[in-house]
Amino acid sequence: MESAYDVVVIGGGPGGYVAAIRAAQLGKSAVVVESNHLGGVCLNWGCIPTKALLRSAELYEQMQRAQEFGLKAGKIEVDWKAVVRRSRDVAGRLAKGIEMLLKKHSVTYIPGRGMLAGATEVKVTPHSGSAGSLSAGSIIIATGARPRQIAGMETDGKQVITAKDAMVLPKVPGKLIVVGAGAVGVEFAYLYSAFGSEVTLIEMQDAILPLEDHEISKELARTFKKRKIEILTGTVVERIDRQKSQVKVQLAGSAKNAISGDIVLMAAGVTGNVEELGLEAAGVAVDRGAIVVDDRCRTSLPGVYAIGDVIGAPWLAHVASAEGVLAAEAIAGLKPRPIDYGNIPGCTYSQPQVASVGLTERAAIEAGYEVKVGKFPFRALGKSLVSGEIDGFTKMVYDARHGELLGTHIIGDHATDLISEAAVARTLETTRHEIQGTVHPHPTLSESLMEASAMAYDEAVNI
Repeated sequence: MESAYDVVVIGGGPGGYVAAIRAAQLGKSAVVVESNHLGGVCLNWGCIPTKALLRSAELYEQMQRAQEFGLKAGKIEVDWKAVVRRSRDVAGRLAKGIEMLLKKHSVTYIPGRGMLAGATEVKVTPHSGSAGSLSAGSIIIATGARPRQIAGMETDGKQVITAKDAMVLPKVPGKLIVVGAGAVGVEFAYLYSAFGSEVTLIEMQDAILPLEDHEISKELARTFKKRKIEILTGTVVERIDRQKSQVKVQLAGSAKNAISGDIVLMAAGVTGNVEELGLEAAGVAVDRGAIVVDDRCRTSLPGVYAIGDVIGAPWLAHVASAEGVLAAEAIAGLKPRPIDYGNIPGCTYSQPQVASVGLTERAAIEAGYEVKVGKFPFRALGKSLVSGEIDGFTKMVYDARHGELLGTHIIGDHATDLISEAAVARTLETTRHEIQGTVHPHPTLSESLMEASAMAYDEAVNI
């Protein structure tokens, strides 16, 4: 391996590889050291393969509804092994694409483990060949995170599993218990319910998707209950007993003292991969499993940056990529604008989908705003009726004084695609006048943002 680079990136996930490519675009020699797979958890065991599985579930449900659209089909059957194989193939193709991108931008890729040996040196243990050291003008740590383990409820890959295990189960479980109703838990609850599992979703807070607007969480719970998904909120898992053929979950805060199932999926958060990186010896500050950084992703050790899940919430691939660009530009001497973490879209790819950006109605009120709120149901949209997906709504939260868009919350078909309009609007400090005054094409789902804005000011004409 070559010995000196302007930028050494430890970790090749959606933050790390993006940072390296952006550094190369800015004229810096860059290398990525990755111990597992290019693309990180997101591409290999997270965002991408999960969405491939979810797409199979959506299509399966749509095919079962063919008669609604005047179509006749024979019995629809599930080939679960083929469903899993497709998701792995999609992830594999994208991983190869990242390696090609690195080559295109002349970024060196070293499969192996890297650790700090100071502010300007990274020790590398490659998967093949002898260990060595890289001299670095700057270092970016992008090692990601892993599922959080809870004492007494550790995962074993068989009866108590992680999301990674859930992507490659040999068969669809008869009864699945999901602990944690954030985006990951909700997506797997939907996925396995669609394929026939009896699902129980447990959340210690008082609502599923507890970070979302309360009306969104309530609507998702309503649709999940229609699917026969059992929801236990305000419920704490005290203990998991592994029996010969089942798993028994002991509960507190619920009318039920215990429930049993075939498999328990633990979806109760993540913790940063901060171990075996030489952080303490090098003088890099860590707090509660996350590397401490400033608004330019600089750590406490000059010349060393950290990005992505290893620096804490929000644990999102698109945030990691944005932080990678920011760190690379800061290293190159530019003055990038700090990331506005109050304007990060959050997405959940269940059916119906959920997406949001900005303040919830409750958070806006607690922040001292007088608000105007408009909510437009999907069932009033021509496009929703055409597609047959009428569940859900778009909710717009405005500052009553100036008309500033404070937050947008969508539940329904293609919500995750629609949310970007609201994110751009907030970046531009748009008011309700611009959104209402922008002619939206008809019939589309995007009309719901315009219509919900009109609802907030009692100017809606289509409901």
